[in-house]
Amino acid sequence: MGGMRTDGDGEAHDETGGAAPGDAPESAAKRRPRSRPWHAAVLALVLALAAALLVAVGPSEADAPPDAPTGRRWITDQGGRALVLRGLNTASSAKDDPRGLPWITERDVRREYEGMGSNLVRFLLQWRAVEPRPGAYDDAYLDQVAERVRWYAKRGYRVLLDMHQDVYGPGTSGNGAPRWATESDGLRAERTDPWELGYVEPGALRAFDHFWGNRSASRDLRRHYAEAWRHVARRFADEDAVLGYDLMNEPWGGSVQGPHFEAGPLAALYRQVIKAVRTVDRDHWIFVEPEAVSTNWGLPSALPYFEDPRGDGDRARIGYAPHLYPLPMDLGGGYDGDTARWVDRTLSSWRQQVERTARRLRAPVLLGEYGLNVSLPGALEYVAKVERMAEEMGAGTAYWSNDPGSWAPWDAKGRPTPLLPVLDRPYPRAIAGDPKAYTWDAAARTLRVSWRGRADINGHTEIYLPKRTFPRGGRVTGAAVVKWDAGARVLTVRSVPGDQAVTVTPKP
Repeated sequence: MGGMRTDGDGEAHDETGGAAPGDAPESAAKRRPRSRPWHAAVLALVLALAAALLVAVGPSEADAPPDAPTGRRWITDQGGRALVLRGLNTASSAKDDPRGLPWITERDVRREYEGMGSNLVRFLLQWRAVEPRPGAYDDAYLDQVAERVRWYAKRGYRVLLDMHQDVYGPGTSGNGAPRWATESDGLRAERTDPWELGYVEPGALRAFDHFWGNRSASRDLRRHYAEAWRHVARRFADEDAVLGYDLMNEPWGGSVQGPHFEAGPLAALYRQVIKAVRTVDRDHWIFVEPEAVSTNWGLPSALPYFEDPRGDGDRARIGYAPHLYPLPMDLGGGYDGDTARWVDRTLSSWRQQVERTARRLRAPVLLGEYGLNVSLPGALEYVAKVERMAEEMGAGTAYWSNDPGSWAPWDAKGRPTPLLPVLDRPYPRAIAGDPKAYTWDAAARTLRVSWRGRADINGHTEIYLPKRTFPRGGRVTGAAVVKWDAGARVLTVRSVPGDQAVTVTPKP
C-alpha cells in the first residue's frame, strides 16, 4: 500500500523516487493522516461493509473444518530447514520512480543487515516497468532488479519479489499497472485524501472492472499479467537468493467485492499465474494475498485452496501472505486508550482468521506488511506485540518499510530511529527440523527454541544474536555449538534427530 506520506502537519506530499540515500523520501508512511471529523462517516461505512462480509463469508468459508493435516506448515529452504524470515519492504520509493526501482544502494543493504540482522526483503516490482508495452518486456529493468538481488544474496537474504499495485496504476493516480493496461473509459481518477479512497474513484473502479473481466476489455489483461509473471519467473528461476513471488499486492475487485471476488476472479487469476510461473520455475515459493479491505482489519478471507503443479503435501510451495493494518491506525491513530483496545481485538481476530485460512490453503504464513508512524503514542509497544504474535504463529514478518522517516528504522540522514531496537530481536533464522516454538524474553534476555530434528534435513540450526542484547555472543544449553560468527552475529548449533530444546543467554 501507500504512495504518499504525511508530515507532522498532516499535509500530504508526493513521495519521490530514485533519490540518493541522503535525499531519500523523508517518510515511508502510507498516507494515513491524522483523524478528521469526516472519518466517522467513513468508519460507519467500513463497519457496515465489515458486517456484510462476515455474513457473506458465513460458516461455509470461515468455519469449515480445514481439509489440511493438523499442524503448521513452514517456509523451507532447499535442505528442508524451516525458515524464520524477518525483514523490511523495499521500497515505497519504487512506486513513483521512473525506473520502478527503490532508492537503496548496496551500502544501505549492508547497513540494514548490520543494524537488525534481517534475512528477508519484500522487494517491490512494478508491472509498468516489467511490461512497458503489450507483450514487450524490459530486460534491462530486470537486470537492475537482479543486481539488487545480488546485494542481498551476499548477506544471506531471501528476496520475495512483489508485484505491487495501489489504486491500479499511474493512469488512475496509483502505481503498478502500465497505462496501456488501464482502461478507465475516460472517467475521473484523482488522488484522494486519504489515499485509500482512490479505489472508489470512478476511473479506478472501471479500470479494475476491465482487468478482472467484470466488464469486457479491449485485450485480455489477465493473460498479459500472467505472462509478465512468467517472464519474471524465467529470469529469476535459478537465483538461489530469491525466496519466491508475491503475485499481487492487496488485490481490489472493483465492483465485485468480498467472497465473490476472492473465490471468483481473484482465485481464477491466481490459478492462471501459478500455472504460468510453474512452466519456468518449479522450485521457488509462490505467495497469494487475500483481499486487503477485509483481511487487513481482522475479517475472514474466502480464498480457496490452490493446487501447486509441482505436487501436493510437502512438495507444494504455495504460501499465504496477508497484511495487517488495524482500522483505527488506518485512520491515523496510535496505540493507546480506546484505540489500543480496538487494535487488540483486531489482532486477536486477525490471528484467528489468518490461521484458519492458512489451514484451508495448507500454507505457511508470511506477514507481508504491517507498520505505522512510530512517533505516535504506543507505536513501539504495538510493533513489539505484533512481533511476539508472529513468533507464536511461526510467521515471518516484513515491516513497512525501509524508506527513511517516521515509519522506518532510520531517518533521512541514516540515523537510527527508536524503532530499530524493537525490530532488532534475537531469532532462529533456520531450524533443522520441525519447529515447536521459539520465544524471546526481553526482560530475562533469554531466547528459547525447540524443535524435533529429522534425519532427512541438511544443515544445522542458525540463530541470530544482536549485539545490543548479546554483546559477547551467547551461552547455549541443550545443544553443541558448531560455530559463532561474530561478524554476522549468527550462532550455529548442531541438530540431531529427536527433540531438542535450546536456551541461549548472553555470555557474561
